[in-house]
Amino acid sequence: MRTYRHTLTLPLIGPARLGSSPWLLHLRTFAIVGQLMTILAAGVLTTVRLPYTPLLSLVGLTAVTNLFYGLWLRRLLGRDDVDASHVDGEPHVAHFVSLTLMLLDLITLTAMLYFSGGADNPFSFFYFVNLAVGGLMIRPRAAWLLTLMAVVGYTFLLQYSVPIEQISTNRIGSGFDLRSVGLMLAFAACASVVTYFVTRTSGELQQRERQLRKTQAQQAASHRLEGLTTLAAGAAHELATPLSTIDVIVRELSRHLDDVDKPESVDTDLKLIDGQLEMCKQILQRMRSAAGDSMAQRWDRTTVGDLIDTVLEGIRDPHLVDVIDASERVENHPLWLPQEALAQAVRNLVHNGLDASGPDGRVSVESQIVNNRLQITVSDQGQGMSAEVLARASDPFFTTKEPGRGIGLGLFLTRNVVSQLGGLIDFKSQVGQGTRATVILPLDMRPPEPDSANS
Repeated sequence: MRTYRHTLTLPLIGPARLGSSPWLLHLRTFAIVGQLMTILAAGVLTTVRLPYTPLLSLVGLTAVTNLFYGLWLRRLLGRDDVDASHVDGEPHVAHFVSLTLMLLDLITLTAMLYFSGGADNPFSFFYFVNLAVGGLMIRPRAAWLLTLMAVVGYTFLLQYSVPIEQISTNRIGSGFDLRSVGLMLAFAACASVVTYFVTRTSGELQQRERQLRKTQAQQAASHRLEGLTTLAAGAAHELATPLSTIDVIVRELSRHLDDVDKPESVDTDLKLIDGQLEMCKQILQRMRSAAGDSMAQRWDRTTVGDLIDTVLEGIRDPHLVDVIDASERVENHPLWLPQEALAQAVRNLVHNGLDASGPDGRVSVESQIVNNRLQITVSDQGQGMSAEVLARASDPFFTTKEPGRGIGLGLFLTRNVVSQLGGLIDFKSQVGQGTRATVILPLDMRPPEPDSANS
C-alpha cells in the first residue's frame, strides 16, 4: 500500500497535495490572522468601539481548535498504515472532523457578528465564504447542513446583536418587519445558490478527474498492448523461418525413410514432430490474434453456438471440457464480432482452468444471454485464487504457473480483446473452491472506427 508521510511544520501548513483536510487547516489559519488584523485595524484606524474580550476569545477558540487539528493531522499523515486517500477522500473520521470544524466556524462567526453589530456588520458576507469552502471540501449533504446553519445564524442576527453605534440601526429586537423578512429570504436564496453551484461544480470536477484517470489508465494499457503486439509479431517473424526449415527437413527425412526398414517408433516420432510443428504455427497465429491484430481486420457473422465450437477447436484437452448446452434460442442467436480473436480470448480462460484443475480436473463452459448481454462462463476445479492474486491476475507477465508453463500474457490479452469489444470479465474465486470467469459482452458489438483501429 502506498504510504503518505509528511511532517506539518509551523505554522502547521502542509502542501495542498495532501487533500482537503490540510487545506481546511490553511484556510482556518488565514481566517485567524485575518480576524486579528480586522479587529486591530478597527481599533486603531477607526473610532469604532468593539467588545474586544469576547471577540478575541472567539479568535482564540478558533486558534486552539486549529492547533489541535494540525497536530491530529500530523499524527494521522505520519502513520505508515494510513494511505493518502484516507485524508484526501475523507470517507470516515476526517470527514466528520472537517464538518464539525466548519459548523464550529459558522457558530463562531455568528457569535463574533453578534458582538459587533449583527446583520448590519459588513463582514456578515463571510457567511458565503464559509459556504463556498464547505461546498468544495465536504460532501453535498453536509454542505447543505452548513447552509441551514448559516440561514439560522443570519436570521438570529437580524433580531439579536450587540449594537455598534457607527454601523447598527435602531431596529434590533423590534420584531420581523418586511425588511427583515426580505433580508432573510434573500440571504437564504443566495446561500442556496452558492451551495448548489459550488457542490455541482465540485462534483463535475471530481467526475472529470476520475474520467481522466480512467482514460490515462486505458492509454497506458494500450501502450503496453502495442509493445506486446510488436513482441508477438516479432516472435512470429523470427520463429517462422526456423520452424519452416525444421518442417522441410522432417518431410524430407520422412520421404527418404519410406522405403527403408525401420522401427515403428521412428514413424511415430516423425508424426509427432510434424504435429508439434503444426501446433507451433497455430500458436504463433493465435498470439497475433490474441494481441488484437485481428480486431480491425476480420469481423464475422456467426452465432453463439458457432463461437463456442470455435473456442473448442483449439483446446488441447477437449475431453476434459464440459460444454453446458444452452437453449436453442441462445445457441442460434446471431452475433457480429471478430470470432477468432474472441474465441482465442475465451480459449485462454479454458486453458488457465485446465492448468489450475490438474490432470484429472474438469472445466465447464456455459453460454447465456442475460439483460441483452452475452455471458460466457468458464469454471474450473482448481485451488482458486486469493484476493491479492486475483487483483494482479490481469497484469502482464504476472503468472502463478511453474517456470516454463506460461509467461503471464494470456489473461492480459484476453481482457484487452474483451474490453475493446465493450465488455468485461468478472472473476469469482475462493481459495480451495476453484475459479469462475465470466466474459460479459454486449450483443450489439460494432467494429472499431478506422482511426481508432490504426492507433
